[in-house]
Amino acid sequence: MTKSELISEMAKISGLTRIDSEKALDAFIKSVEDALKGRDEVKLVGFGTFSAPKKEATIGRNPKTRETMTIPARFVPKFKPGKQLKEVVGQGLDDI
Repeated sequence: MTKSELISEMAKISGLTRIDSEKALDAFIKSVEDALKGRDEVKLVGFGTFSAPKKEATIGRNPKTRETMTIPARFVPKFKPGKQLKEVVGQGLDDI
């Protein structure tokens, strides 16, 4: 599903206009980005948790030159699905 398709589906389900749905989705995305940038977690009970844990620096190798290099520490966005989302997605395996 593309962003455009998601906006259309949100508009259909919520009864909002497509423009209002796009504004709502953009506001949600911006809010999550700002929270993760501030090192906060976004917990949506039943849906999941967005976080940005720190990944420590590691030693890597340039595949072209085989030279070792240090990959710097960084914060990496992560999503952990909630129980309800896992259950909804996990249903219907017999249909496949």
